[in-house]
Amino acid sequence: MTARPRLFFVRHGETDWNAEGRLQGKRDTALNDVGRGQAQTVGRLLRDLVPGCEGLDFIASPLARTRETMELLRHAIGLPRQGYHLEPRLAEISFGEWEGRTWKELRTSEPDLYAARKRDCWHFTPPGGESYAAVAARVRPLLEGLTRDTLVVSHGGVARAVLTLLSRVATHEAPHIDIWQGRILVFDAGAHRWEPV
Repeated sequence: MTARPRLFFVRHGETDWNAEGRLQGKRDTALNDVGRGQAQTVGRLLRDLVPGCEGLDFIASPLARTRETMELLRHAIGLPRQGYHLEPRLAEISFGEWEGRTWKELRTSEPDLYAARKRDCWHFTPPGGESYAAVAARVRPLLEGLTRDTLVVSHGGVARAVLTLLSRVATHEAPHIDIWQGRILVFDAGAHRWEPV
């Protein structure tokens, strides 16, 4: 049986909405200065972590914050900023009508829906949005089609779906796992780890 390729997963760098605790989803927000620094740090980390990392397949979500993260980390490695693929299936989970709002605001303005999400975060669908289960369904074929070691730049919601698909994290646990910016989430041989530790 052929071993599954390694996946190096990078969450995009910080945006102002991240700093404010706002749900971004499909909104096309830009990196802030902290986020740009995180992207460059990840590029240097990858260069040290994976000898020959220029041979990886590079794939990014099409949103602006992931494209900029990818281009900055590639530059930090010493690669041309371009030279990666865009993959719509890697776009962030949609929060629909909730995008731009904070959890604190939603807890007050939408108490019933907020409580429903707390009861079953994996299957809950915000108004006009999508569930983590739906994200996992759209990402699964992409993961199954990987043929070589790959670096992905995507989003926190997508990372939580990938954790259930590649690392046997339970669906009731995955939505509550912190997905850090400025680090690399490595999937290898059915397990995951964070770099740097």
